[in-house]
Amino acid sequence: MDDRAEEVRRVLEAIDAVTEGEPPEARAKRLTELLKSVGEKVRKERRDAVLEMVERGLSYRQIADQIGVSFGRVRQIIADDPNKATEGERP
Repeated sequence: MDDRAEEVRRVLEAIDAVTEGEPPEARAKRLTELLKSVGEKVRKERRDAVLEMVERGLSYRQIADQIGVSFGRVRQIIADDPNKATEGERP
């Protein structure tokens, strides 16, 4: 198993450990918090990487091809404000 796959495996095991033995209500709440935190971090890191690609002179279409998303999705990633509240979630 390569290092990155091992890292992913460890993260998934850690998620399982975080909620082990908790009642469903507590698991759901903890996982909701975790999903929000991780989602925000991943979106920010992805946006930073895409902006770095833009700074290196790649077009949105080139970026889309390289990261396996559509041209429109690249535009959304770049426009995403990591500080905004997610729709449907309470502040």
